[in-house]
Amino acid sequence: MGFEEDVKQKRLFLQGNEACALGALSAGCTFFAGYPITPSSEIAEVMAKELPKVGGKFVQMEDEIASISAVIGASLAGMKACTATSGPGFSLMQENIGYASMAEVPCVIINVMRGGPSTGSPTSPSQADLMQAKWGTHGDHPVIVFAPAYISEIFIDTVHAFNLAEKYRVPVIMLLDEVIGHMRARMDKVRLDASQMKLCSRRGPVVPPEKFVPYDVSESKIPPMAAYGEGYRFHTTGLIHDHTGFPVNDGDTAERETLRLMQKIYDNEDDIIESEEYFTEDMEIMICTFGSTARSAKVAVNKLRDDGIKAGLFRAITITPFPRKRLRELAIKVDKIFVPEMNLGQLRLILERVTRPVQVPIIGINRINLAPISPQEIYERIKKGE
Repeated sequence: MGFEEDVKQKRLFLQGNEACALGALSAGCTFFAGYPITPSSEIAEVMAKELPKVGGKFVQMEDEIASISAVIGASLAGMKACTATSGPGFSLMQENIGYASMAEVPCVIINVMRGGPSTGSPTSPSQADLMQAKWGTHGDHPVIVFAPAYISEIFIDTVHAFNLAEKYRVPVIMLLDEVIGHMRARMDKVRLDASQMKLCSRRGPVVPPEKFVPYDVSESKIPPMAAYGEGYRFHTTGLIHDHTGFPVNDGDTAERETLRLMQKIYDNEDDIIESEEYFTEDMEIMICTFGSTARSAKVAVNKLRDDGIKAGLFRAITITPFPRKRLRELAIKVDKIFVPEMNLGQLRLILERVTRPVQVPIIGINRINLAPISPQEIYERIKKGE
């Protein structure tokens, strides 16, 4: 049974990548440009088949640089647009992710992580793109990063990703990994229904074209956005620009506009940040992780609780902006924090920075041998206390 027949059923045996594509379609995505790359290719396959049925456009580009360029162009023309890739392609996209951040072009970039660096191991899992997702392009720049752990969550957060991209005029990155991208789970159709979710679209101009100011922030830190072809004329650039959209070489403008780009995200953290807590009420040991590794961590918490060890789990669903306030509140309560992740300590570095005033010991549980971290490994490391 193919995807088209599957979605008509009450229940689906859905792959994570398929849930991501379905979320994009449900969010109103009408344009996808990409280049096939393991382990994200199933997203492109579903979009290629389904987009034409809703009047959308799918374009297989010659590479990932062209892909993100096409996505930016489609978004400027008024379409909800996305691309999907993995580590090597994500690296190629960084310059234009910065361009979209500066020009405030809504778009969604899906990165299904694999082993690296370079072309690494295409079919194996990794979580080593976390820092790249946060800081991959140069300069201080605004992005939002989601890291879901469950199939239904991939669907929901993909819809959220499009909503937030449109609402805040910002690139939003969906950070999956090979495990969650290729995992399948039985899903009730009702859990994959976005009709009950409010969909957001960018705020358009309310003035006639002759009075339109492209980066008018007199009423909000997020300027209204016109689309090419609607009669509005505007200039788009990656250079520092003023309210007209044209480049300026002025230090005061550079500082003001860079701060505005960042503040439109950090002033709205309560609207953006998502996290999960599990047995945090009385915990004495906290496990903090993200993505597919959280599935193993939750099993380890249950096993530790059976042994009388008061363990709990805090999972960051949004990596940027990071739920630092809540994490700091929880860190005060515990004796140790364990951080399992499929890299050499990228999340741990964030936690060390966030919890510095608390000075709680933070212990990494790291794996880079192309295999997931098992519940037993987390359990045994915490039992040893090191």
